[in-house]
Amino acid sequence: MALRLLLLRHGETAWNRERRYQGWTDTPLSAEGLVQAEAAARELKEHAFAAVYASPLQRARDTAVAIAAPHGLAVETDPAFMELGFGQWEGLTLDEARAGFPALYEGWAKTPHLVSPPGGESLVQARERTLGGLARLRAGHPDAVVCLVAHGIPVRILILEVLGLGLERIWSLHSAPTGISELEFRDDWTALHRMNTLVHLDAVPAGR
Repeated sequence: MALRLLLLRHGETAWNRERRYQGWTDTPLSAEGLVQAEAAARELKEHAFAAVYASPLQRARDTAVAIAAPHGLAVETDPAFMELGFGQWEGLTLDEARAGFPALYEGWAKTPHLVSPPGGESLVQARERTLGGLARLRAGHPDAVVCLVAHGIPVRILILEVLGLGLERIWSLHSAPTGISELEFRDDWTALHRMNTLVHLDAVPAGR
């Protein structure tokens, strides 16, 4: 028996385009993000999903709604899969965070497992809740195909878990808006079948 998990980051938001930290701020999808979500839905429509899950934040939930619609499924939300809480950095661009917190920002870039955004979560805390959510998915769907729409940090955490890598490697992975990864969880092994694939966006006109 195996849980096969189709794992996506949400579609683009205006803050993504502006390179702003979002965290727990509940930003909506941009027009481009809505187009990306529909493209992902078309790519995944042939999968026999037992369930579609999402972070409760609007950008993830709305992406998941688009994916769930062709399957006649309602989206189930779990706060375990919310983005890392970035505290005082939420709403700041990367350049603004770098200028305002130079030493902390350097630590976040080089040793992210050892520091936390000011007033925010640590990667260790985010990992604990994300893996708690994964345990619930595995218990509830021990032999099924499930879709999960989350955020950049939880997506990376789940892939690192499958690969047996630590949080210090989190910036080695890229997670693009609606990038699709496929993970398999069995009792005695795990596998990564694909990571951050974006072929579904090839047919989306540039600038949409």
